[in-house]
Amino acid sequence: MATKNGVNESGVTAGLYAQLPVPAEATTSRVVVSNPLLRVVSFAMDAGQELTDHQSPRAVVVQVLDGGLTFTMAGQSSDLSAGDVVYLAPGERHAVLARTACRFSLVMVEPGAAG
Repeated sequence: MATKNGVNESGVTAGLYAQLPVPAEATTSRVVVSNPLLRVVSFAMDAGQELTDHQSPRAVVVQVLDGGLTFTMAGQSSDLSAGDVVYLAPGERHAVLARTACRFSLVMVEPGAAG
């Protein structure tokens, strides 16, 4: 399923929801795009599942696709729902708790990619 395109190669990933159903009492993820510039990961989490406090050396953009989650960064928690977006600076510690069954997309951008 992962599309490991070079930066100058286009690609399509279709049928992702069918390939990544929300699992009962678990969290799953799939790498959708991975190249030297960015990495896109799709997550599916059942209610009550958690990604504990962690950080990334890359800048990160998270977009909630459906369901609801609580996103914690810099000691502040925000309840998010479909369509909401979070930007994380490189190294920012954060955690995710699924309030309901949910899906979200995470895009990591390599530092210095913007020039």
